Amino acid sequence: MTTVQRIVIENCSIATVDADDTEYATGHLVIAGDRIESLGRGRAPEDLADVVRRIDATGHLVTPGLVNTHHHYYQWITRGLATDHNLFDWLVALYPTWARIDEQMVHAAAQGSLAMMARGGVTTAMDHHYVFPKGSGDLSGSIIRAARETGVRFTLARGSMDRSEKDGGLPPDFAVETLEGALAATEETVRQHHDASFGAMTQVAVAPCSPFSVSTELLREGAELARRLGVRLHTHGSETVEEEKFCHELFGMGPTDYFESTGWLGEDVWMAHCVHMNDSDIDAFARTRTGVAHCPSSNARLAAGIARVPDMLAAGVPVGLGVDGTASNESGELHTELRNALLINRLGAHREAALTARQALRLGTFGGAQVLGRAREIGSLEPGKLADLVLWKLDTLAHASIADPVAALVLGAAAPVTASFVNGRQIVENNRLLHVDEDAIARSTREEARRLARIAAGA
Repeated sequence: MTTVQRIVIENCSIATVDADDTEYATGHLVIAGDRIESLGRGRAPEDLADVVRRIDATGHLVTPGLVNTHHHYYQWITRGLATDHNLFDWLVALYPTWARIDEQMVHAAAQGSLAMMARGGVTTAMDHHYVFPKGSGDLSGSIIRAARETGVRFTLARGSMDRSEKDGGLPPDFAVETLEGALAATEETVRQHHDASFGAMTQVAVAPCSPFSVSTELLREGAELARRLGVRLHTHGSETVEEEKFCHELFGMGPTDYFESTGWLGEDVWMAHCVHMNDSDIDAFARTRTGVAHCPSSNARLAAGIARVPDMLAAGVPVGLGVDGTASNESGELHTELRNALLINRLGAHREAALTARQALRLGTFGGAQVLGRAREIGSLEPGKLADLVLWKLDTLAHASIADPVAALVLGAAAPVTASFVNGRQIVENNRLLHVDEDAIARSTREEARRLARIAAGA
């Protein structure tokens, strides 16, 4: 019989983010193999068998690992450009550069994006990749390889675009796929990489990019493909007032009604942003259990507006947090989005009652797990769930005098990560990644960013 090795973490504060928001001022947690075996108040039992490590986590808060629900990794090598643009102008400015990426660039950019998130407590990541230039190599495989190297749980949202400038869309003509090519490549990616099992490290979603870069046929047939293959669906929705105007002019209806007409509402769907939603839109998302990836920093960077997150939560809409691409959120970190989600939503109609620190933490953990369809496995600290968790150091100058550890994590400065575990395997120690070389990644991303800039300038 195989012996299950145990890791004991004790003397820490714990925020479980379970259904009752159970917390322990001083508690313990036991990892057995890849699962959480037990947790509770006080120290762990001394007579536990097969304990290979005991961690004295005095001064730490333990939470579920953070779950990122929207990102574009390739943008890591185009950061700091078009810094004063709205979404449509920003896209027009950057599409010609993005359309010249290749496999080497995408792998380096994925490594940079994943490393930054993992260092900051992300244990489950996703990437919405939708730019596939002809002859650019195996971009999906390079992204999945980077996630495997970093050690995070991962969802690839295999994106696509087939509506270019000649069809009234925003991408240049040479930057899009054909309808048939996009569907075939998406299906092949799902068949090659998607793992539907409990505890899967790699999953794939079907993810046409957005109403202004995708034909109605690709949306409709993409939804049919996803449901035939049994995978989730992801896209951008209701991000800006310009998008709403675009949908009314082209389709004679707003984004939510358009998505519903193409089969894109449902409990297997999540959409990024959803900033410009009226009461009817929110009701439709709640009725169909369609999820939302809230990206507060990117929405502010592109002046898109403030999503109605408190109203969505009150209606029962599943909501998680997203970094979004690092060309519109240069920090590339999800733990800072906990703070930004709380603060930006308090600038909206609900003011100080918009979100609490604990609601912000829930968005970044269990909410994200719901949105990715993995709430049975991750997102809260409960016996039987996968051992994806983070130890945040809160006893330094930055946080030591903040009375409430959850408030310290959400409202304070970005907290150092002493340890981060995925499936019970440690991937971060003392704010450094254990399985990839951060300095080498920094060099390669700088080199690839410069190579892309040279290619784009000479085009």
